[in-house]
Amino acid sequence: MAIPAFDIGPVRVDPGLLLAPMSGVTDSPFRRLVKRCSGDAVGMLVSEFISIEGLTRNIMRSKIRMAFHEEERPVAIQIFGADANLMAEAAKIVEDSGAEIIDINCGCPAPKVVKRGGGAGLLQDLPRLEQIVSKTVSAVSIPVTVKIRNGWCSESLNAMETLKIVEGSGAQSLAVHGRTRIQLYRGEADWDIIGELSQEASIPVIGSGDVLTAADAVRRFEQTGCAGVMIGRGAITNPWIFRQIVDELEGKEAFEPTWREKIDAITAYRGMLLDFYP
Repeated sequence: MAIPAFDIGPVRVDPGLLLAPMSGVTDSPFRRLVKRCSGDAVGMLVSEFISIEGLTRNIMRSKIRMAFHEEERPVAIQIFGADANLMAEAAKIVEDSGAEIIDINCGCPAPKVVKRGGGAGLLQDLPRLEQIVSKTVSAVSIPVTVKIRNGWCSESLNAMETLKIVEGSGAQSLAVHGRTRIQLYRGEADWDIIGELSQEASIPVIGSGDVLTAADAVRRFEQTGCAGVMIGRGAITNPWIFRQIVDELEGKEAFEPTWREKIDAITAYRGMLLDFYP
């Protein structure tokens, strides 16, 4: 079995394995480390989230977070905030940077983000989310995607309603972390809802949550029929995981790096960090 590819507008994601956005983790050096270790087995890289206020005010830290190398393509830049006009303005900046995709964060559970209405806070205000996605799509010519959680809490599981709004507003894919905002990273991710969304959606649905091994990814593809699987924490200590998933699905013995290969990867990563953050 081969991992299926899918399209986000004109952007081909092949194979359907994506590096998830992680704050303070998925900067350019880490993304390049993943590419170094997993090569073409990772279909897309996503940046750590970037504040729309920081981008539109030309804050250096935000510009650094948006930076990427050619070897990282295709790359999506994720932005967050709660103001539709600023989101559209920030999206234009991302488009001008040369990125292939703009991803809107509607899933971050961090209190400092949620209390300002951004991240998973938007799941409590779907009319605002609709306005944000619509204005952003209208402002740029590259694809806009959205990443969400199942809902705010177990009493407010509104992922299906959110999907319809996202589709109707012109977004071209939806990534779903199978937990609520209240869960944070506790408990198990709910992949049943990801399967339900995949069956209903007219756009690609990407599943995320608790994919820590190659076997986890294989099971999720078979369980849900989702277009892609997004891996976050599983890649932090194992940037070879994408390569291992491809091996497993192709019936090969999963690649295991030697100590020398691990040391070489760490040394290369240190060099990329020193180059990027002098």
